[in-house]
Amino acid sequence: MAFLRNTSKFFLTGIFILSGFLVFNSAKAQDGKALFNANCASCHKMDAKLTGPALLGVEERWKGNRKNLHAWILNSGGFLKTGDAYANNLYKEYNQVQMTAFAGTLDDKQIDAILDYIKVWKPAVAVVPTGGGGEGESKDGSLLFGIITLILAIVAFTLMQVNSNLKKLSDDKEGIPAAEPVPFWRNKAYIAFVTVVLFLIGGYYTTKGAIGLGRHRDYQPEQPIFYSHKVHAGINQINCQYCHIGVYQGKQATIPSVNICMNCHMAINEYKGEQLYNAEGEEVSGTAEIQKLYKKAHYTPGKPWDASKAEPIEWVRIHNLPDHVYFNHSQHVVAGKVQCQTCHGEITAMGEVKQFADLSMGWCINCHRETKVQFKENGFYSIYEKFHEDLKNGKIDSTKGITVEKIGGTECQKCHY
Repeated sequence: MAFLRNTSKFFLTGIFILSGFLVFNSAKAQDGKALFNANCASCHKMDAKLTGPALLGVEERWKGNRKNLHAWILNSGGFLKTGDAYANNLYKEYNQVQMTAFAGTLDDKQIDAILDYIKVWKPAVAVVPTGGGGEGESKDGSLLFGIITLILAIVAFTLMQVNSNLKKLSDDKEGIPAAEPVPFWRNKAYIAFVTVVLFLIGGYYTTKGAIGLGRHRDYQPEQPIFYSHKVHAGINQINCQYCHIGVYQGKQATIPSVNICMNCHMAINEYKGEQLYNAEGEEVSGTAEIQKLYKKAHYTPGKPWDASKAEPIEWVRIHNLPDHVYFNHSQHVVAGKVQCQTCHGEITAMGEVKQFADLSMGWCINCHRETKVQFKENGFYSIYEKFHEDLKNGKIDSTKGITVEKIGGTECQKCHY
């Protein structure tokens, strides 16, 4: 009997060790992808330009020199000082906007994992939506791990029953009186086990629900007019600030008025691009959506337009913060040099916009802890350097000094935001 029990324990231990090894290898294989999605995807696509260049073939463009690539990723500003021709040309091509420094965020092994993932990346096979969920779902292996866990649980339970039956047979053979079997629903061990499992599951979902209270990650409401950021900002390369005019000047990015839409759509009254689909996978007529815009604008193609008759479009707000939270777009975009994709995700690839991040306090604080302030060549901070120099050189009357007006104190939004 002891032999059988030891064999069962050995068999179970072996299964758990093997499954742990498989999970570890699978997780290791996912490292490069996970690191890319967490650190690179907001500014880079694999096969097309985004905020930064496409990453396919990046090692070939750097002539296979991973050492230089590592230095560039960790601190692009420092690497530019080496005079590397390719790096400086890249810097000029992207309007002298420095790449985010990842020193302290990524190490050499993690950068290698990302570069290895870029090498093996293949574009996803296009699937025409069938109404079951839009653009398809990513597969992260969770289902496979769940099935393996269920199988192992069944195997463990079966082995426990086999062990119990063998013990009973052994006791019968040796003449040891068998204890009266206890039904499953009255077995204290089983009841305790089920209670603990239900407590853990209930506690997990209760905690998860409490943490996520008020957060709306992946929130994607249906809008009164289908507006594709993929078509406007992605394919047609319309700058975000053309429509969201407040992003440079104030707290709110602002939703574009009908007048801004009509700047283009007085001339564009028909959609001829690729087929559009909504989140449910249903086909959308771009031309019909333009007609909805005309109805709100009270515009008839070919006739003069009276902009004063236009009605506002009742867009459904997606990104929202609690009333006690102060967030200023200009402070982040102008002073902080934060790209739109950092908070809003790959907006240039979204048909219908959804909330990319959970916008939690922890998410914001982590960004503040890791993002370095770019003082050099930053107009927001350089104005204060200029004041210091002007005071020192006598260009500004030292008796009057720097008034609040000089640093924007008379701007309405300083107080009336």
